[in-house]
Amino acid sequence: MRSHVVGCGSYLPSQVVTNHDLAKRMDTSDEWIRTRTGIRERRIVAEGEKTSDLAFEASNAALKDAGISGNDIDLVICATTTPDETFPSVATMIQARIGMTHGAAFDVQAVCSGFIYALAVADNFIRTGQARTVLVVGADAMSKLMDWNDRTTSVLFGDGAGALVLNAGEGNGTNADRGVLNTKLFSDGRLHDMLYVDGGPSTTGTTGHLRMLGKAVFHHAVTNIAAAIEASAAEAGVSIYDIDWFVPHQANQRILDGTARKLHIPPGKVVSTVALHGNTSAASVPLALATAVADGRIKPGQLVLLEAMGGGLTWGATLLRW
Repeated sequence: MRSHVVGCGSYLPSQVVTNHDLAKRMDTSDEWIRTRTGIRERRIVAEGEKTSDLAFEASNAALKDAGISGNDIDLVICATTTPDETFPSVATMIQARIGMTHGAAFDVQAVCSGFIYALAVADNFIRTGQARTVLVVGADAMSKLMDWNDRTTSVLFGDGAGALVLNAGEGNGTNADRGVLNTKLFSDGRLHDMLYVDGGPSTTGTTGHLRMLGKAVFHHAVTNIAAAIEASAAEAGVSIYDIDWFVPHQANQRILDGTARKLHIPPGKVVSTVALHGNTSAASVPLALATAVADGRIKPGQLVLLEAMGGGLTWGATLLRW
């Protein structure tokens, strides 16, 4: 049994914040940001706009693309680091708003790797027959976690959401099958201090701000993501050179370029949207995927590799045939 992608959607807030806008409020410049990150602009939620609002819009787009209604969904899994409330989950809010009156809904928390983790969970539900049609969402309002006095982190992040609809379909058990071929997940809790938020309900009782050791994260990102890609390709029995498209977590253009160089991946095979979206955490992989699907780059039958690394540290990869 394979998890086929039958719908893809995304959503970005309307408010655009450019590097020049940021330069008006902190000690930075467009050139400083672009040369270090590749980011030109990002989207930021409006006053009163919540993560669940972004998730709902992306979900609606994916459902429309799949040609189904919310009540056709058996399971909703939302990857997010910025829920509207400590509880309940954003997934249950999506469930209610799309008109799904049965099944189950829950959130997954793996920060920027969240969408890869959510896909792995969804794929296993489908493989074991516990669900047939699953809505997988990555949504984050990372602007809510920023210390806007810290130019090393606040210039990197933006807000957005992306979603996929997965449906059960039979395959032959080979790498020629359509759908998810494998998912590879990893984490190392000893690396907490490299990327974390300095608050929470049981510590400070506040949301806190994102803190990051940039150079260390860069090193681990290139090394760990490359290893995850190699593990995924090896398990599927394909060469990295056989993969048509690489859709990475959009953290920093330097990380995307460094990983591609390490694995000798042609730059033209790497989908990059970081210049316009910034790092949208769990939303970045599905946002980039939706962009490449919408513009026709990703075509049926092609091999697509999704990968990400996030706080924890967590990282992983998903290989699928479109």
